Amino acid sequence: MGPLALLPLALLAQATDAAPQADPPPDDQSIPGRRRPGYEAPLPEAVTQDNRGAVRAPPPEAFPVDQVPVPDRWRLIESLGLMKERWFDPYRQNRLKGDRPIDRDKVKWLPIKGDDWFFVANAVSDTVIEPRTFPIPVGVQTTQRPGSNDVFGRDTSLVLSQTFIAGVSLVKGATAFKPPEIEYRLTLAYNINYAQVPERRVLFVEPSKPTHRTDQFLGVQEAFVDVHLTNTSDRYDFRSIRIGIQPFQSDFRGFLFNDQQLGIRLFGNRDDNRFQFNLAAFWRLEKDTNSGLNSVTHAPRRDWVFVANLYRQDFLIPGLTSQITAVYNMNREKNRIEIDDNGFPVRPALIGDGRGRDYDVVYLGYNADGRVGRINLTASLYGAFGEDRNSIFTSRPARIRAGFAATEISYDKDWMRFRLSGLYATGDGKPYDKVETGFDAIFENPIFAGADTSYWIRQSIPFAGGGRAIAINGRNGILNSLRSSKEQGQSNFNNPGTMLAGAGADFDLTPQLRLSGNANHLWFENTATLEALRNQGGIDKSIGWDLSTAAIWRPKATQNIVFRLSGAVLLPGSGFRDLFTNSDRHRNYYSVLANLILSY
Repeated sequence: MGPLALLPLALLAQATDAAPQADPPPDDQSIPGRRRPGYEAPLPEAVTQDNRGAVRAPPPEAFPVDQVPVPDRWRLIESLGLMKERWFDPYRQNRLKGDRPIDRDKVKWLPIKGDDWFFVANAVSDTVIEPRTFPIPVGVQTTQRPGSNDVFGRDTSLVLSQTFIAGVSLVKGATAFKPPEIEYRLTLAYNINYAQVPERRVLFVEPSKPTHRTDQFLGVQEAFVDVHLTNTSDRYDFRSIRIGIQPFQSDFRGFLFNDQQLGIRLFGNRDDNRFQFNLAAFWRLEKDTNSGLNSVTHAPRRDWVFVANLYRQDFLIPGLTSQITAVYNMNREKNRIEIDDNGFPVRPALIGDGRGRDYDVVYLGYNADGRVGRINLTASLYGAFGEDRNSIFTSRPARIRAGFAATEISYDKDWMRFRLSGLYATGDGKPYDKVETGFDAIFENPIFAGADTSYWIRQSIPFAGGGRAIAINGRNGILNSLRSSKEQGQSNFNNPGTMLAGAGADFDLTPQLRLSGNANHLWFENTATLEALRNQGGIDKSIGWDLSTAAIWRPKATQNIVFRLSGAVLLPGSGFRDLFTNSDRHRNYYSVLANLILSY
């Protein structure tokens, strides 16, 4: 409770008019062990002020005893008549978003004690309209157009998706300066989606079903308790533990594991927040097929992820945060058969020998994010090591030895940012040997090279002729992993790998409007697995050019209302045309994304 909270209005005005005493000299020293990045100019002379005739504030005994003090700083502004709370206004104090503590007299049914409990509610509406084209394989018995002899049919499709997200949390503690003592959080997401395609057996396994589908699902995206264990310094370095369904991102850009899963996580920081750490174990939940949300009504998968990472600020140079990480993925789904909600097999994937698989893989990585002088830098480097109990080519155990590297640098000039991106994920060049060298992630969701504005990241391209219900890449993913599904399938280290080189720019024309553009060229790192699965020689590496542009409009200059309109086109390279030769083999493919997000 600050000292002004005890002043009546008249004395508050008198104290405000009175000149303050001289402040102590400022502390111009950095926190021990830290350095200011860049050029360190000498500090200016301290500002001094001499107000002759100024008087000190009255001593406490001078105040009348018939005044009732304001109980805490949160109610001071309204007590002075400066602002009135409105529950629907996000810019004023609001109990629903945790600006003021809970009034226990109004919620006596809540089993809480103390005056430092807060309630936080949030709601999001996410609307997507997405027309797109991609190669759609057909067969004689499944085509919508009898008599068509082509391997690929019409390619225009439409997706409409509406997601409502509602979250609530109950928090104890004055969290402006220290971690909460305890937090209970629950977030539900309801999705309704509509898809329309021109060919059969795309949305459903049965050819008798129509070429459109409407589906809905309610998922539990967060349900955890976060307990503050202890403070380890007077600057609130801490240790906490979080148990339940929780979001977790293993690196800065979401290359390896970025999901909301059931787990237990010990986390905290040290040395004035210069070190942060995570020790976590996750038991992966099954996902709904069409929405991608968590399905808690299904038994969890026999797939576990164990994570240990450490962040260090100002390392290797000031302004750069470095992270080392070790992730162990243990999969024991060899004896389980999983069919998705549309009737397609997802585990085991119908590729190669089509048998079930167990595997153990350890990812060791280094990630960096920050600044090097005027340059913004993000970099990731991973090695994958382990064993696949059943290679899809040999039906025998194989060692996993794969690698991944990605970097994005950018330069800011006034209201413009210019970006260069590069990515390299190894492919398997000898699919019939005892080593699998194609890199695959656990659950990727990369914010990289244009993210889901990009055609290749946003769309999933089916791998026709080399497997059933298999995609070259996953939706909202960048790796060419030949999986049945990013959400429900298993990692696959017999894949052609991925290479990307790209450039982009962001232009903040006004505080409300941003325009972005990206140009990426993609390649397969090695096409040996594609040639073996397709029984087709001479497949070129070039996937093609991915060109995209986007406009983001925030009419209130906040994140409460965000509208995004983006368009992308894939100009097929020779390798893409080798895989998808048809009567329109030189045709380009497009994707349009209109997205409106409303947040409370």
